[in-house]
Amino acid sequence: MTAFVLALVVGALFALGTFLLLRRDLIRVVWGLAIVSQAANVYLLAMGGIVEGGFETVPVLAGHGEGAPQTADPLVQALVLTAIVIGFGMTAFALVLSYRVYEEHDTLDASELGDRG
Repeated sequence: MTAFVLALVVGALFALGTFLLLRRDLIRVVWGLAIVSQAANVYLLAMGGIVEGGFETVPVLAGHGEGAPQTADPLVQALVLTAIVIGFGMTAFALVLSYRVYEEHDTLDASELGDRG
Protein backbone atom coordinates (compact mmCIF):
# COMPACT_ATOMS: atom_id res chain seq x y z
CA MET A 1 0.00 0.00 0.00
CA THR A 2 2.80 2.40 0.91
CA ALA A 3 4.61 1.82 -2.38
CA PHE A 4 1.40 2.42 -4.32
CA VAL A 5 0.75 5.74 -2.58
CA LEU A 6 4.35 6.86 -3.15
CA ALA A 7 4.11 5.88 -6.83
CA LEU A 8 0.93 7.96 -7.16
CA VAL A 9 2.55 10.96 -5.45
CA VAL A 10 5.67 10.77 -7.62
CA GLY A 11 3.59 10.35 -10.78
CA ALA A 12 1.32 13.27 -9.87
CA LEU A 13 4.29 15.53 -9.09
CA PHE A 14 6.03 14.66 -12.36
CA ALA A 15 2.78 15.19 -14.29
CA LEU A 16 2.11 18.58 -12.66
CA GLY A 17 5.72 19.69 -13.16
CA THR A 18 5.69 18.66 -16.82
CA PHE A 19 2.37 20.46 -17.34
CA LEU A 20 3.82 23.66 -15.86
CA LEU A 21 7.05 23.33 -17.88
CA LEU A 22 5.00 23.42 -21.09
CA ARG A 23 3.31 26.74 -20.25
CA ARG A 24 4.27 30.05 -21.88
CA ASP A 25 4.61 32.05 -18.64
CA LEU A 26 8.20 32.02 -17.32
CA ILE A 27 7.13 31.94 -13.66
CA ARG A 28 5.09 28.79 -14.28
CA VAL A 29 8.07 27.24 -16.03
CA VAL A 30 10.24 27.97 -12.97
CA TRP A 31 7.59 26.43 -10.69
CA GLY A 32 7.38 23.40 -12.98
CA LEU A 33 11.14 22.92 -12.76
CA ALA A 34 11.00 23.15 -8.97
CA ILE A 35 8.17 20.61 -8.79
CA VAL A 36 9.97 18.16 -11.08
CA SER A 37 13.09 18.40 -8.91
CA GLN A 38 11.01 17.73 -5.79
CA ALA A 39 9.40 14.76 -7.53
CA ALA A 40 12.87 13.38 -8.18
CA ASN A 41 13.67 13.85 -4.47
CA VAL A 42 10.53 11.97 -3.42
CA TYR A 43 11.44 9.21 -5.89
CA LEU A 44 14.95 8.92 -4.41
CA LEU A 45 13.54 8.71 -0.90
CA ALA A 46 11.01 6.11 -1.97
CA MET A 47 13.73 3.96 -3.53
CA GLY A 48 16.06 4.45 -0.57
CA GLY A 49 14.82 1.70 1.69
CA ILE A 50 11.10 1.61 2.36
CA VAL A 51 10.15 -1.91 3.40
CA GLU A 52 6.69 -3.06 4.44
CA GLY A 53 6.60 -3.28 8.23
CA GLY A 54 9.81 -1.37 8.96
CA PHE A 55 13.14 -0.17 7.65
CA GLU A 56 16.18 -2.00 6.32
CA THR A 57 19.16 -2.40 8.62
CA VAL A 58 22.09 -0.09 8.03
CA PRO A 59 25.06 -2.22 6.80
CA VAL A 60 27.45 -0.68 9.36
CA LEU A 61 25.28 -1.88 12.26
CA ALA A 62 24.38 -5.28 10.75
CA GLY A 63 27.11 -7.24 12.54
CA HIS A 64 26.58 -5.82 16.03
CA GLY A 65 24.27 -8.44 17.47
CA GLU A 66 20.56 -8.50 18.14
CA GLY A 67 20.42 -4.98 19.58
CA ALA A 68 21.20 -3.18 16.32
CA PRO A 69 18.49 -0.61 15.59
CA GLN A 70 16.33 -0.88 12.50
CA THR A 71 17.07 2.39 10.71
CA ALA A 72 17.01 3.67 7.15
CA ASP A 73 20.17 4.23 5.14
CA PRO A 74 21.26 7.83 5.88
CA LEU A 75 23.12 8.27 2.57
CA VAL A 76 19.91 8.67 0.56
CA GLN A 77 18.57 11.17 3.07
CA ALA A 78 21.79 13.20 2.94
CA LEU A 79 21.71 13.26 -0.87
CA VAL A 80 18.09 14.41 -0.93
CA LEU A 81 18.77 17.11 1.66
CA THR A 82 21.64 18.38 -0.49
CA ALA A 83 19.40 18.30 -3.58
CA ILE A 84 16.71 20.30 -1.75
CA VAL A 85 19.20 23.03 -0.83
CA ILE A 86 20.63 23.19 -4.35
CA GLY A 87 17.10 23.20 -5.81
CA PHE A 88 16.11 26.10 -3.57
CA GLY A 89 19.10 28.12 -4.74
CA MET A 90 18.39 27.27 -8.37
CA THR A 91 14.74 28.29 -8.02
CA ALA A 92 15.67 31.60 -6.38
CA PHE A 93 18.18 32.32 -9.17
CA ALA A 94 15.65 31.45 -11.88
CA LEU A 95 13.07 33.76 -10.27
CA VAL A 96 15.61 36.60 -10.16
CA LEU A 97 16.41 36.01 -13.84
CA SER A 98 12.68 36.03 -14.64
CA TYR A 99 12.28 39.33 -12.84
CA ARG A 100 15.19 40.77 -14.83
CA VAL A 101 13.56 39.60 -18.08
CA TYR A 102 10.31 41.27 -17.00
CA GLU A 103 12.13 44.53 -16.27
CA GLU A 104 13.82 44.49 -19.68
CA HIS A 105 10.90 43.34 -21.87
CA ASP A 106 7.74 44.13 -19.83
CA THR A 107 6.44 40.59 -20.37
CA LEU A 108 6.99 37.05 -19.12
CA ASP A 109 5.31 35.36 -22.07
CA ALA A 110 7.88 33.13 -23.75
CA SER A 111 6.28 33.38 -27.19
CA GLU A 112 6.40 37.20 -27.07
CA LEU A 113 10.03 37.09 -25.95
CA GLY A 114 10.90 34.81 -28.87
CA ASP A 115 9.25 37.16 -31.38
CA ARG A 116 11.33 40.14 -30.27
CA GLY A 117 14.57 38.33 -31.24
